[in-house]
Amino acid sequence: MHQPALPHLQSQDPEIAGLVEAEARRQFEKIRLIASENYVSPAVLEATGSVLTNKYSEGYAGRRYYEGQQNVDPIELLAIERAKALFGVEHANVQPYSGSPANLAVYLAFLQPGDTVMGLSLPMGGHLTHGWSVSATGRWFNPVRYEVRAEDGRVDMDQVRDLALKERPKLIWCGGTAVPRTIDFPAFAEIAREAGAVLAADVAHIAGLIAGGAHPSPAGHADVITTTTHKTLRGPRGAMILSTQEHAKAIDKAVFPGLQGGPHDHTTAAIAVALDEASRPGFAAYAHQVVANAKALAAALLERGYDLVSGGTDNHLVLIDLTGKGVPGKPAAQALDRAGIELNYNAVPFDPRKPFDPSGLRLGTAAITTRGLTEDRMPRIAAWIDEVVQAVAAEDEAAVARVAGEVRELLAGYPMPGWATAP
Repeated sequence: MHQPALPHLQSQDPEIAGLVEAEARRQFEKIRLIASENYVSPAVLEATGSVLTNKYSEGYAGRRYYEGQQNVDPIELLAIERAKALFGVEHANVQPYSGSPANLAVYLAFLQPGDTVMGLSLPMGGHLTHGWSVSATGRWFNPVRYEVRAEDGRVDMDQVRDLALKERPKLIWCGGTAVPRTIDFPAFAEIAREAGAVLAADVAHIAGLIAGGAHPSPAGHADVITTTTHKTLRGPRGAMILSTQEHAKAIDKAVFPGLQGGPHDHTTAAIAVALDEASRPGFAAYAHQVVANAKALAAALLERGYDLVSGGTDNHLVLIDLTGKGVPGKPAAQALDRAGIELNYNAVPFDPRKPFDPSGLRLGTAAITTRGLTEDRMPRIAAWIDEVVQAVAAEDEAAVARVAGEVRELLAGYPMPGWATAP
C-alpha cells in the first residue's frame, strides 16, 4: 500500500485514492528504466505533501509581497545555501517550477527576441528548449544547431567551434535529454569565450551524478547551470538555476517577476531535503552505482547484439537503436511496458523514422539503483528486454506476459520508497 497511508483521501475521494494506490503498486511491480524518473525518499514525499502548499510567497526571502513568511523564508534560504554548497556555485535560484521554465529564464536573462542561440539538435539528443522549432525557443529566437558524428554518436567539438565562430550566438547550450556520454564542459567554455557567448549547461539528467562525484561538474566553466531536481538528484518535481554572482540579479529578475509568480513552497522544502540527502556520503555511493549499473546493462545489451548510440554510456543513460532488430521503438516500448519494464521510445541520431514512431529506446538506471539493484541483475534485465523485442517481432504476447511475472517476482525482494507490502 502507499506510504504514507492515505486515510483522508480514501474517505474523501475513493476514486482518486484508488488510482494513487494503483500507481504506487505499478511503480513497485515494474522495472522503471525511464531515464528522467526516480523514487524520492519518504522525507521528500512528506515535505512535498505538507501544509506549505497552502502558502503564497511571491518575491524572494526578505522581499515578499505577502505577509506570513516567517517560516517560508528560512526554508528557501536553506535550499539556496544547500544548493550552493553541493554544487560549488556562487548563486542559486530554487524557485523555477520545472526545467523548461528554468531554461526560459536563461533566455529572458541574456537574450532579446531574434537573438541567435546554439544548442544540440533535438534528434541528436538535445532538448526542446535548446532552440528546437516546435518550442517557443525556436520560434522567438534564431536557432543554430550542432550535431553528433554519424560514425560514433559523439559531439564533434571542432564542428561546435566552427559553427559558433560562424554564427556568433549570444547563448550556447551544452547538455541534453539523450546524451549518454560525458559532457566536455571545459571545451564548451573555451568555445563560448572565443565566440563571445554565454555558456549554459543543462544538467537536468546528470545533476545527481555531478553531486555524487560520478560526472564532471560544469561549475567554474559554465556561466549558468540549469537543472531539474528530480531525475538522478532524487528530489521533487522542480528546478534550479545556478550561476556566478555576476549573473545573479539577471537570473532572479528573469524568474520573478519575469516568468512566474509565487513559488511552490512545498516543493522548495522538498528540494532542500533532497539537497541535504545528496550531500551525505551514501549519495556518492548511489551516484557511482547508477553509472556502474548503466555500464553493466549496456555491456549486456551489446553482448546480445544491440546497437547502442555512441557504443555505450558514461552516465545513467543508454540509447538503443533497434533498426538492426527490425522492430520500431514505439511497439517495443509498449510491449516492454506490458512486460513490466518501463522505458520510452526515442529518436536516435540520423533516425529515418518519424519522431512519434522512432527507431530507438531510451533507458536509464537511476530508479532501479534506488531500489537496490546492482550490476549482477543487469544481464537478466538485458535478457528480458531482448526476449520482449523478439516477442514483438514474433507477435508472441504469451512471452510478454511471462516476462511480466518474472519481473514482479524479482522486484518483490527490493523495497520501494512510498510503498509498503501488506503484512
